[in-house]
Amino acid sequence: MNAHARTDVDDHVLTHVSNHIGYLTLNRPSGLNALTLDMVRSLRRQLDAWAQDARIKVVVLRGNGPKGFCAGGDIRALHDSFKAGSDLHEQFFVEEYALDLCIHHYRKPILAVMDGFTLGGGMGLAQGADLRLVTERSRLGMPEVGIGYFPDVGGSYFLSRLPGEIGTYLGVSGTQIQAADALYCGLANWYMASDRLDSLQQGLDDLSFGHNPLKDLQGLLARLGTQALEDAPLARLRPVIDHYFSQPDVASIAEQLRAVRIGDSQQWALSTADQLDSRSPLAMAVTLEMLRRGRHLSLEDCFAMELHLDRQWFAHGDIVEGVRALIVDKDKQPRWNPPTLAALPRERVEQFFEGL
Repeated sequence: MNAHARTDVDDHVLTHVSNHIGYLTLNRPSGLNALTLDMVRSLRRQLDAWAQDARIKVVVLRGNGPKGFCAGGDIRALHDSFKAGSDLHEQFFVEEYALDLCIHHYRKPILAVMDGFTLGGGMGLAQGADLRLVTERSRLGMPEVGIGYFPDVGGSYFLSRLPGEIGTYLGVSGTQIQAADALYCGLANWYMASDRLDSLQQGLDDLSFGHNPLKDLQGLLARLGTQALEDAPLARLRPVIDHYFSQPDVASIAEQLRAVRIGDSQQWALSTADQLDSRSPLAMAVTLEMLRRGRHLSLEDCFAMELHLDRQWFAHGDIVEGVRALIVDKDKQPRWNPPTLAALPRERVEQFFEGL
């Protein structure tokens, strides 16, 4: 960490400028840099300031510590806020989505260094960046269905635009992927071994910017990294994923995974079916509907749809129970409502989308 870094908001976001580059470092390593509302506000304030500062050519977004770029939003705080009758959870999503949208539309190049865990809200920060770098330590995912929630932060936009049904698979199952798969499906566009990150920093310090800072940055990454890796499991599974996850509903997906054998993928299919069994049926069904709608919506409309779902979800979704079971009481026995896909009426899913 640079000695001249300026700290903001209890030191949870570090800001630093060097060689025309603005650095934003998420600094809650013990919590895998999970986002709080104060951190969201700090990031937004700094990005807005740098957007107007002609001296800043590029922004680098990164996390402190080797374990994670950002493991998502501080969901425990949002759960506690709802239980206490506060509106923090509503305010958080409004401002988080506005920050993510700001990154998608930012006029200067942003490099997101997705070293370590990059989940949920961390994906929301990174997916709007021009340059998204992964390492061998990277674990990317939208694991929300595991806690009875849905992939938000623009997930209805960026997941629905991945090749074939890969985004449907990642969103509905909550599976995490590594570097080769992230490059294959387009959730990252550069790879670098983590032991070269120091060289990247040196390169950034020495970089001389011309008329096209994005090109200058890409040239540096091209010297140190690569844009493709061999052996992406998703590439091998792609035809299989496309078959199973194009089914009309989650119950059909689960049924096909158990009943239909395609090539040598049976073990993967059965373990994926087991994975779906552990997720919230309501969250998976709403996720599937959201992703199918998201394919045809603009980025702004995707965020609006997610916010519409959010405003109902703490009261009528499974997140409060999911957080209780997995984070608060840690009994790992969530009582989903309903407990099975078979018991979930189609109308219950459609109700969440009414009035969009």
